[in-house]
Amino acid sequence: MTTTTASSQSSAPAAETPDDVQNTGIKRWAIPFALLCCVILSFFDKISIAVLLSSPAFQGALGVEGETTKLGFLMTGFLLSYGFSSMFLGFLSDIISPKKCLYAMLVLTAVIMTIMGFAESYAQMLTLRIVLGIAEGPMFAIAYTIVKRTFAQREQARATMLWLLGTPIGASIGFPFTIYILDNFGWRTTFFAMALLTIPLLLLVVCVFRKVDVSTKSPLQKERGDKHVPLASHRQSTRELFSNLSFWAICIFNIAFLAYLWGLNSWLPTYLVEDKGIDLDSAGIFSSLPFLAMLIGEVVGAFISDRIDKRALMCALSLFGAGFGLLLVLSIDASNIAMISAMSFSAMCWGVGAPNIFALLAKATPSKVSATAGGILNGFGNFSGALTPVIIGALIASTGNMTAGLLFMAVLAFAGGAVLLPLVRRY
Repeated sequence: MTTTTASSQSSAPAAETPDDVQNTGIKRWAIPFALLCCVILSFFDKISIAVLLSSPAFQGALGVEGETTKLGFLMTGFLLSYGFSSMFLGFLSDIISPKKCLYAMLVLTAVIMTIMGFAESYAQMLTLRIVLGIAEGPMFAIAYTIVKRTFAQREQARATMLWLLGTPIGASIGFPFTIYILDNFGWRTTFFAMALLTIPLLLLVVCVFRKVDVSTKSPLQKERGDKHVPLASHRQSTRELFSNLSFWAICIFNIAFLAYLWGLNSWLPTYLVEDKGIDLDSAGIFSSLPFLAMLIGEVVGAFISDRIDKRALMCALSLFGAGFGLLLVLSIDASNIAMISAMSFSAMCWGVGAPNIFALLAKATPSKVSATAGGILNGFGNFSGALTPVIIGALIASTGNMTAGLLFMAVLAFAGGAVLLPLVRRY
Protein backbone atom coordinates (compact mmCIF):
# COMPACT_ATOMS: atom_id res chain seq x y z
CA MET A 1 0.00 0.00 0.00
CA THR A 2 2.90 2.38 0.50
CA THR A 3 4.98 1.94 -2.65
CA THR A 4 4.42 4.02 -5.76
CA THR A 5 4.94 2.33 -9.09
CA ALA A 6 4.50 3.48 -12.63
CA SER A 7 1.39 1.37 -13.05
CA SER A 8 -0.24 2.68 -9.90
CA GLN A 9 0.44 6.23 -11.00
CA SER A 10 -1.41 5.69 -14.21
CA SER A 11 -4.46 4.15 -12.58
CA ALA A 12 -4.94 6.16 -9.38
CA PRO A 13 -4.40 9.65 -8.07
CA ALA A 14 -0.97 10.28 -6.61
CA ALA A 15 -2.56 11.29 -3.34
CA GLU A 16 -3.86 7.76 -2.74
CA THR A 17 -0.45 6.67 -1.41
CA PRO A 18 1.38 9.89 -0.55
CA ASP A 19 4.86 8.48 0.04
CA ASP A 20 6.17 11.21 -2.19
CA VAL A 21 4.33 14.10 -0.56
CA GLN A 22 6.16 17.37 -0.31
CA ASN A 23 6.20 17.28 3.49
CA THR A 24 9.24 15.29 4.56
CA GLY A 25 11.22 15.11 7.76
CA ILE A 26 10.13 16.10 11.22
CA LYS A 27 8.53 19.37 10.11
CA ARG A 28 5.55 17.56 8.59
CA TRP A 29 4.53 16.38 12.08
CA ALA A 30 3.56 19.99 12.72
CA ILE A 31 0.47 19.15 10.62
CA PRO A 32 -1.15 16.71 13.09
CA PHE A 33 0.08 18.90 15.98
CA ALA A 34 -1.85 21.87 14.57
CA LEU A 35 -4.89 19.62 14.11
CA LEU A 36 -4.45 18.46 17.73
CA CYS A 37 -4.72 22.08 18.89
CA CYS A 38 -7.88 22.52 16.79
CA VAL A 39 -9.51 19.44 18.32
CA ILE A 40 -8.56 20.53 21.86
CA LEU A 41 -10.17 23.94 21.36
CA SER A 42 -13.25 22.38 19.75
CA PHE A 43 -13.71 20.26 22.87
CA PHE A 44 -13.38 23.39 25.00
CA ASP A 45 -16.35 24.73 23.04
CA LYS A 46 -18.31 21.50 23.40
CA ILE A 47 -17.94 21.01 27.15
CA SER A 48 -18.02 24.65 28.32
CA ILE A 49 -21.81 24.54 28.34
CA ALA A 50 -21.74 21.51 30.68
CA VAL A 51 -20.05 23.67 33.32
CA LEU A 52 -22.43 26.58 32.78
CA LEU A 53 -25.54 24.41 33.18
CA SER A 54 -24.91 24.34 36.94
CA SER A 55 -24.38 28.13 37.18
CA PRO A 56 -27.32 30.00 38.79
CA ALA A 57 -26.16 33.23 37.12
CA PHE A 58 -26.21 31.58 33.69
CA GLN A 59 -29.64 30.04 34.29
CA GLY A 60 -31.02 33.30 35.62
CA ALA A 61 -29.73 35.32 32.67
CA LEU A 62 -31.47 32.98 30.23
CA GLY A 63 -34.63 32.66 32.34
CA VAL A 64 -34.44 28.89 32.76
CA GLU A 65 -33.77 28.47 36.49
CA GLY A 66 -34.20 24.81 37.41
CA GLU A 67 -35.59 23.82 33.99
CA THR A 68 -33.32 20.85 33.42
CA THR A 69 -35.02 19.75 30.21
CA LYS A 70 -34.38 23.09 28.52
CA LEU A 71 -30.82 23.14 29.84
CA GLY A 72 -30.25 19.64 28.48
CA PHE A 73 -31.40 20.77 25.05
CA LEU A 74 -28.45 23.17 24.92
CA MET A 75 -26.25 20.07 24.66
CA THR A 76 -28.67 17.96 22.64
CA GLY A 77 -29.23 20.72 20.08
CA PHE A 78 -25.49 21.05 19.60
CA LEU A 79 -24.96 17.29 19.24
CA LEU A 80 -27.75 16.88 16.69
CA SER A 81 -26.56 19.75 14.51
CA TYR A 82 -22.96 18.56 14.93
CA GLY A 83 -23.84 15.08 13.67
CA PHE A 84 -25.92 16.50 10.82
CA SER A 85 -23.13 18.84 9.75
CA SER A 86 -20.51 16.10 9.96
CA MET A 87 -22.59 13.82 7.78
CA PHE A 88 -23.89 16.25 5.18
CA LEU A 89 -21.37 19.11 5.00
CA GLY A 90 -18.08 17.20 5.23
CA PHE A 91 -18.05 16.83 1.43
CA LEU A 92 -17.25 20.55 1.10
CA SER A 93 -13.64 19.76 2.00
CA ASP A 94 -13.47 17.49 -1.05
CA ILE A 95 -14.80 19.94 -3.62
CA ILE A 96 -13.32 23.15 -2.15
CA SER A 97 -10.24 22.63 0.03
CA PRO A 98 -9.78 21.16 3.52
CA LYS A 99 -7.46 24.06 4.38
CA LYS A 100 -10.02 26.70 3.42
CA CYS A 101 -12.75 24.82 5.28
CA LEU A 102 -10.55 24.64 8.38
CA TYR A 103 -9.81 28.37 8.25
CA ALA A 104 -13.51 29.14 7.80
CA MET A 105 -14.48 26.84 10.66
CA LEU A 106 -12.08 28.58 13.08
CA VAL A 107 -13.26 32.07 12.07
CA LEU A 108 -16.92 31.07 12.42
CA THR A 109 -16.25 29.49 15.81
CA ALA A 110 -14.62 32.67 17.11
CA VAL A 111 -17.53 34.80 15.87
CA ILE A 112 -20.20 32.48 17.28
CA MET A 113 -18.51 32.20 20.69
CA THR A 114 -18.24 35.99 20.87
CA ILE A 115 -21.95 36.43 20.08
CA MET A 116 -22.80 33.80 22.72
CA GLY A 117 -21.20 36.04 25.32
CA PHE A 118 -23.87 38.67 24.56
CA ALA A 119 -26.86 36.28 24.53
CA GLU A 120 -29.85 37.59 26.51
CA SER A 121 -32.36 34.75 26.18
CA TYR A 122 -32.61 30.97 26.09
CA ALA A 123 -33.81 31.02 22.47
CA GLN A 124 -30.74 32.97 21.41
CA MET A 125 -28.38 30.62 23.24
CA LEU A 126 -30.05 27.49 21.84
CA THR A 127 -29.91 28.90 18.30
CA LEU A 128 -26.24 29.77 18.69
CA ARG A 129 -25.46 26.29 20.06
CA ILE A 130 -27.09 24.74 16.99
CA VAL A 131 -25.14 27.05 14.68
CA LEU A 132 -21.92 26.17 16.55
CA GLY A 133 -22.62 22.47 15.97
CA ILE A 134 -23.03 23.13 12.24
CA ALA A 135 -19.76 25.09 12.14
CA GLU A 136 -17.72 22.47 14.03
CA GLY A 137 -19.32 19.34 12.57
CA PRO A 138 -16.80 18.84 9.71
CA MET A 139 -13.77 19.08 12.06
CA PHE A 140 -12.96 15.35 12.17
CA ALA A 141 -13.61 14.91 8.44
CA ILE A 142 -11.24 17.81 7.69
CA ALA A 143 -8.52 16.46 9.98
CA TYR A 144 -8.83 12.95 8.54
CA THR A 145 -8.68 14.29 4.97
CA ILE A 146 -5.56 16.39 5.62
CA VAL A 147 -3.72 13.47 7.23
CA LYS A 148 -4.68 11.10 4.43
CA ARG A 149 -3.38 13.52 1.79
CA THR A 150 -0.12 14.43 3.54
CA PHE A 151 1.04 11.17 5.15
CA ALA A 152 1.89 7.79 3.70
CA GLN A 153 -0.34 4.86 4.65
CA ARG A 154 2.42 3.43 6.84
CA GLU A 155 2.34 6.59 9.01
CA GLN A 156 -1.34 7.44 9.11
CA ALA A 157 -2.22 5.71 12.39
CA ARG A 158 0.47 7.68 14.25
CA ALA A 159 -0.51 10.95 12.58
CA THR A 160 -4.19 10.27 13.32
CA MET A 161 -3.38 9.33 16.90
CA LEU A 162 -1.75 12.72 17.46
CA TRP A 163 -4.82 14.76 16.60
CA LEU A 164 -7.26 12.29 18.16
CA LEU A 165 -5.52 12.81 21.51
CA GLY A 166 -7.18 16.22 21.44
CA THR A 167 -10.43 14.57 22.54
CA PRO A 168 -9.33 13.36 26.00
CA ILE A 169 -6.86 16.23 26.45
CA GLY A 170 -9.50 18.82 25.60
CA ALA A 171 -11.98 17.24 27.98
CA SER A 172 -9.47 16.95 30.83
CA ILE A 173 -8.25 20.57 30.73
CA GLY A 174 -11.40 22.19 29.38
CA PHE A 175 -13.43 21.63 32.54
CA PRO A 176 -10.96 23.23 34.99
CA PHE A 177 -10.26 26.07 32.55
CA THR A 178 -13.95 26.90 32.17
CA ILE A 179 -14.57 26.58 35.91
CA TYR A 180 -11.72 28.99 36.66
CA ILE A 181 -13.01 31.61 34.20
CA LEU A 182 -16.58 31.17 35.49
CA ASP A 183 -15.61 31.56 39.16
CA ASN A 184 -13.38 34.59 38.61
CA PHE A 185 -14.88 36.51 35.70
CA GLY A 186 -18.47 35.33 35.15
CA TRP A 187 -20.21 33.13 32.63
CA ARG A 188 -20.13 35.57 29.71
CA THR A 189 -16.35 35.77 29.90
CA THR A 190 -16.08 32.00 29.34
CA PHE A 191 -17.35 32.52 25.79
CA PHE A 192 -15.12 35.53 25.19
CA ALA A 193 -12.10 33.51 26.40
CA MET A 194 -12.88 30.71 23.95
CA ALA A 195 -13.14 33.25 21.13
CA LEU A 196 -9.81 34.85 22.07
CA LEU A 197 -8.07 31.46 22.14
CA THR A 198 -9.16 30.92 18.54
CA ILE A 199 -7.00 33.83 17.32
CA PRO A 200 -3.54 32.38 18.12
CA LEU A 201 -4.79 28.98 16.98
CA LEU A 202 -5.81 30.42 13.61
CA LEU A 203 -2.37 32.02 13.25
CA LEU A 204 -0.71 28.68 14.06
CA VAL A 205 -2.85 26.82 11.53
CA VAL A 206 -2.19 29.35 8.76
CA CYS A 207 1.54 29.25 9.50
CA VAL A 208 1.67 25.43 9.42
CA PHE A 209 -0.52 24.92 6.34
CA ARG A 210 0.60 27.94 4.30
CA LYS A 211 2.83 25.91 1.99
CA VAL A 212 1.23 22.48 2.47
CA ASP A 213 -0.58 21.03 -0.55
CA VAL A 214 -3.62 19.05 0.61
CA SER A 215 -5.43 18.91 -2.73
CA THR A 216 -6.24 15.65 -4.49
CA LYS A 217 -4.92 15.83 -8.04
CA SER A 218 -5.02 13.23 -10.77
CA PRO A 219 -2.44 13.60 -13.59
CA LEU A 220 -5.11 15.33 -15.69
CA GLN A 221 -5.92 17.77 -12.88
CA LYS A 222 -2.22 18.53 -12.45
CA GLU A 223 -1.89 19.22 -16.17
CA ARG A 224 -4.88 21.58 -16.07
CA GLY A 225 -3.75 23.20 -12.83
CA ASP A 226 -7.01 22.38 -11.01
CA LYS A 227 -6.88 22.98 -7.28
CA HIS A 228 -9.82 20.83 -6.19
CA VAL A 229 -11.93 17.84 -7.18
CA PRO A 230 -14.48 18.79 -9.88
CA LEU A 231 -18.07 18.45 -8.66
CA ALA A 232 -19.00 15.96 -11.41
CA SER A 233 -16.00 13.79 -10.52
CA HIS A 234 -16.90 14.01 -6.85
CA ARG A 235 -20.45 12.84 -7.54
CA GLN A 236 -19.15 9.80 -9.41
CA SER A 237 -16.71 8.97 -6.62
CA THR A 238 -19.49 9.39 -4.04
CA ARG A 239 -21.67 6.89 -5.92
CA GLU A 240 -18.75 4.47 -5.87
CA LEU A 241 -18.29 5.11 -2.15
CA PHE A 242 -21.94 4.34 -1.41
CA SER A 243 -21.65 1.02 -3.25
CA ASN A 244 -18.53 0.09 -1.27
CA LEU A 245 -19.57 -2.58 1.26
CA SER A 246 -16.27 -2.22 3.11
CA PHE A 247 -17.09 1.42 3.79
CA TRP A 248 -20.46 0.55 5.32
CA ALA A 249 -18.89 -2.22 7.40
CA ILE A 250 -16.47 0.36 8.84
CA CYS A 251 -19.41 2.68 9.58
CA ILE A 252 -21.23 -0.10 11.46
CA PHE A 253 -18.07 -0.86 13.40
CA ASN A 254 -17.74 2.81 14.32
CA ILE A 255 -21.29 2.86 15.69
CA ALA A 256 -20.36 0.09 18.14
CA PHE A 257 -17.01 1.75 18.78
CA LEU A 258 -18.50 5.11 19.77
CA ALA A 259 -21.33 3.42 21.69
CA TYR A 260 -18.68 2.01 24.02
CA LEU A 261 -17.12 5.45 24.52
CA TRP A 262 -20.44 7.20 25.18
CA GLY A 263 -21.50 4.46 27.58
CA LEU A 264 -18.25 4.63 29.53
CA ASN A 265 -18.26 8.44 29.66
CA SER A 266 -21.86 8.58 30.85
CA TRP A 267 -22.14 5.77 33.37
CA LEU A 268 -18.72 4.85 34.79
CA PRO A 269 -18.89 7.18 37.84
CA THR A 270 -22.45 6.02 38.57
CA TYR A 271 -21.37 2.38 38.35
CA LEU A 272 -18.48 2.93 40.77
CA VAL A 273 -20.59 4.81 43.33
CA GLU A 274 -23.90 2.96 43.19
CA ASP A 275 -22.92 -0.59 42.21
CA LYS A 276 -19.52 -0.79 43.89
CA GLY A 277 -20.15 1.47 46.89
CA ILE A 278 -17.06 3.60 46.26
CA ASP A 279 -17.19 7.09 47.83
CA LEU A 280 -17.43 10.03 45.46
CA ASP A 281 -13.87 11.32 45.95
CA SER A 282 -12.37 7.89 45.29
CA ALA A 283 -14.74 7.38 42.35
CA GLY A 284 -13.29 10.50 40.72
CA ILE A 285 -9.80 9.05 40.94
CA PHE A 286 -10.90 5.59 39.85
CA SER A 287 -12.85 7.05 36.91
CA SER A 288 -9.71 8.69 35.53
CA LEU A 289 -7.71 5.43 35.38
CA PRO A 290 -9.58 3.85 32.42
CA PHE A 291 -9.16 7.06 30.39
CA LEU A 292 -5.45 7.16 31.18
CA ALA A 293 -5.26 3.56 29.97
CA MET A 294 -7.21 4.61 26.88
CA LEU A 295 -4.53 7.19 26.05
CA ILE A 296 -1.84 4.54 26.40
CA GLY A 297 -3.81 2.23 24.13
CA GLU A 298 -4.09 4.92 21.45
CA VAL A 299 -0.34 5.53 21.40
CA VAL A 300 0.63 1.85 21.46
CA GLY A 301 -2.01 0.91 18.90
CA ALA A 302 -0.85 3.59 16.48
CA PHE A 303 2.80 2.50 16.54
CA ILE A 304 2.02 -1.22 16.26
CA SER A 305 -0.48 -0.74 13.45
CA ASP A 306 1.83 1.48 11.40
CA ARG A 307 4.50 -1.20 11.72
CA ILE A 308 2.35 -4.19 10.69
CA ASP A 309 -0.17 -2.28 8.50
CA LYS A 310 -3.13 -4.46 9.56
CA ARG A 311 -5.79 -1.81 10.16
CA ALA A 312 -8.92 -4.00 10.12
CA LEU A 313 -7.29 -6.58 12.40
CA MET A 314 -6.25 -3.93 14.94
CA CYS A 315 -9.74 -2.40 14.95
CA ALA A 316 -11.46 -5.76 15.39
CA LEU A 317 -9.10 -6.83 18.17
CA SER A 318 -9.64 -3.52 19.96
CA LEU A 319 -13.39 -4.10 20.37
CA PHE A 320 -12.98 -7.80 21.12
CA GLY A 321 -10.54 -6.86 23.88
CA ALA A 322 -12.84 -4.10 25.15
CA GLY A 323 -15.78 -6.51 25.32
CA PHE A 324 -13.71 -9.18 27.06
CA GLY A 325 -12.55 -6.60 29.60
CA LEU A 326 -16.15 -5.69 30.41
CA LEU A 327 -16.95 -9.36 31.02
CA LEU A 328 -14.00 -9.48 33.42
CA VAL A 329 -15.40 -6.45 35.25
CA LEU A 330 -18.72 -8.22 35.71
CA SER A 331 -17.00 -11.34 37.05
CA ILE A 332 -15.13 -9.48 39.82
CA ASP A 333 -16.91 -8.81 43.11
CA ALA A 334 -14.35 -8.99 45.90
CA SER A 335 -11.76 -6.41 44.87
CA ASN A 336 -12.38 -2.89 43.59
CA ILE A 337 -8.71 -2.66 42.58
CA ALA A 338 -9.09 -5.76 40.38
CA MET A 339 -12.36 -4.41 39.00
CA ILE A 340 -10.93 -1.05 37.96
CA SER A 341 -7.87 -2.81 36.54
CA ALA A 342 -10.17 -4.88 34.33
CA MET A 343 -12.07 -1.75 33.32
CA SER A 344 -8.76 -0.05 32.48
CA PHE A 345 -7.72 -3.05 30.39
CA SER A 346 -11.02 -2.80 28.52
CA ALA A 347 -10.54 0.93 27.89
CA MET A 348 -6.93 0.43 26.80
CA CYS A 349 -8.06 -2.13 24.22
CA TRP A 350 -10.63 0.37 22.96
CA GLY A 351 -7.89 2.99 22.66
CA VAL A 352 -5.90 0.70 20.36
CA GLY A 353 -8.64 1.03 17.75
CA ALA A 354 -9.10 4.82 17.91
CA PRO A 355 -6.25 5.88 15.58
CA ASN A 356 -6.82 2.87 13.32
CA ILE A 357 -10.40 3.62 12.28
CA PHE A 358 -9.41 6.55 10.09
CA ALA A 359 -6.32 4.71 8.85
CA LEU A 360 -8.59 1.81 7.86
CA LEU A 361 -11.00 4.22 6.19
CA ALA A 362 -8.09 5.69 4.23
CA LYS A 363 -7.20 2.25 2.85
CA ALA A 364 -10.77 1.35 1.94
CA THR A 365 -11.97 4.60 0.31
CA PRO A 366 -10.68 6.88 -2.48
CA SER A 367 -9.00 10.21 -1.72
CA LYS A 368 -11.46 12.15 -3.88
CA VAL A 369 -14.16 11.62 -1.24
CA SER A 370 -12.02 11.55 1.91
CA ALA A 371 -14.00 14.25 3.71
CA THR A 372 -17.32 12.81 2.55
CA ALA A 373 -16.41 9.36 3.87
CA GLY A 374 -15.02 10.76 7.13
CA GLY A 375 -18.08 12.94 7.66
CA ILE A 376 -20.54 10.09 7.14
CA LEU A 377 -18.49 7.82 9.40
CA ASN A 378 -18.35 10.42 12.17
CA GLY A 379 -21.97 11.52 11.74
CA PHE A 380 -23.48 8.02 11.87
CA GLY A 381 -21.26 7.08 14.80
CA ASN A 382 -22.18 10.14 16.85
CA PHE A 383 -25.91 9.96 16.08
CA SER A 384 -26.10 6.28 17.05
CA GLY A 385 -23.56 6.42 19.86
CA ALA A 386 -25.47 9.25 21.52
CA LEU A 387 -28.39 6.86 22.04
CA THR A 388 -26.25 4.55 24.17
CA PRO A 389 -26.52 6.50 27.46
CA VAL A 390 -30.32 6.55 27.10
CA ILE A 391 -30.49 2.80 26.41
CA ILE A 392 -28.17 2.02 29.32
CA GLY A 393 -30.23 4.30 31.56
CA ALA A 394 -33.39 2.39 30.61
CA LEU A 395 -31.68 -0.92 31.31
CA ILE A 396 -30.53 0.32 34.72
CA ALA A 397 -34.04 1.53 35.54
CA SER A 398 -35.57 -1.82 34.60
CA THR A 399 -33.02 -4.03 36.40
CA GLY A 400 -31.91 -1.83 39.29
CA ASN A 401 -28.16 -2.21 38.59
CA MET A 402 -25.48 -1.63 35.97
CA THR A 403 -24.94 -5.26 35.02
CA ALA A 404 -27.39 -5.15 32.11
CA GLY A 405 -25.81 -1.90 30.90
CA LEU A 406 -22.30 -3.35 30.86
CA LEU A 407 -23.55 -6.51 29.16
CA PHE A 408 -25.17 -4.34 26.49
CA MET A 409 -21.87 -2.56 25.88
CA ALA A 410 -20.00 -5.89 25.76
CA VAL A 411 -22.45 -7.36 23.22
CA LEU A 412 -22.10 -4.27 21.02
CA ALA A 413 -18.31 -4.52 21.26
CA PHE A 414 -18.25 -8.17 20.14
CA ALA A 415 -20.73 -7.46 17.34
CA GLY A 416 -18.71 -4.47 16.13
CA GLY A 417 -15.49 -6.48 16.08
CA ALA A 418 -17.17 -9.31 14.18
CA VAL A 419 -18.35 -6.93 11.43
CA LEU A 420 -14.74 -6.26 10.43
CA LEU A 421 -13.60 -9.87 10.27
CA PRO A 422 -14.33 -10.15 6.51
CA LEU A 423 -11.99 -7.16 5.95
CA VAL A 424 -9.03 -8.47 7.91
CA ARG A 425 -7.21 -10.14 5.03
CA ARG A 426 -7.79 -7.26 2.61
CA TYR A 427 -7.02 -4.29 4.83
